[in-house]
Amino acid sequence: MAGPVRRLRMLIGTRHGLALLGRNCAVQFGLLAGAAQLFLTFFPDTDIPRWPAFVGIAGSAVLIATLVSLPRNRISRDFTHPDVTVTVEVGDLFTYPCHLVVGFSDTFDTDTRHEALVNRRSVQGQFLRHMYAGDVAVLDARLSEALADVSPVGTETRTAKRVGKLDRYPIGTVAVIDDSGRKYFCTAYGRMNNDLVVSCGTEQLWNSLADLWDAIRRHGHRDEVAMPITGSDLARINNMDHASLLKMILLSFVAHSRAQGVCGSLTVVVHPRDYHRIDMVELGVFLRSL
Repeated sequence: MAGPVRRLRMLIGTRHGLALLGRNCAVQFGLLAGAAQLFLTFFPDTDIPRWPAFVGIAGSAVLIATLVSLPRNRISRDFTHPDVTVTVEVGDLFTYPCHLVVGFSDTFDTDTRHEALVNRRSVQGQFLRHMYAGDVAVLDARLSEALADVSPVGTETRTAKRVGKLDRYPIGTVAVIDDSGRKYFCTAYGRMNNDLVVSCGTEQLWNSLADLWDAIRRHGHRDEVAMPITGSDLARINNMDHASLLKMILLSFVAHSRAQGVCGSLTVVVHPRDYHRIDMVELGVFLRSL
């Protein structure tokens, strides 16, 4: 979770944060000045030096406004159409006891022994460690079962792709793993190139999100779903930062929820190390605009 100092830096370091701080300063100054005027109305003989009183009111207004304006670690909105709660929260994805979304490449590679293939620190690497105790064989078996009805669109040779899996599945494929009623939506939104670098375009990501919502609608039973900022970890989407990717996810989810209900609650989990990349004040404005 982000501490007060970091949150203060975020507040005064962004245009939306400064605008919010300015508005709240004006509001708080007006309230305090009004209270002081009311006090003098009832106690007219009180001798209060004018300038020290002004400085005290102004300083108190700035302090209160700053405390009120500090970016939060969590923002949420309850929609009535559709009937769904959308939350953006700083935290650890794997502490959420609900259905989870995990990003994969089109080859559904899982082995973290080759860090160039799957980074241990990535969401996918953490998924393997937290949910399957690092047992690649078990996760691969679950994925194979989930993909049994999906035909690969191509198969690489070992000469072309030196490590990892060779079968390629369509971008947007969602392998739904069911473990004791809890579901993991493994979404293939990027292409694992033969140089072991995952790539994904904006259009690919947008279309894969549509496929993801459809899979959640069909298999999630309207339960709560938590997901990371898809596209910020695995794939190289050079023209979009974390904030833009997050907005794309929110926009896509709300649009599809209004067309057909997806789930009862969606939480997008921001890793603490990425908190500074998100203007939570501006994001709150965006979420309220949807």
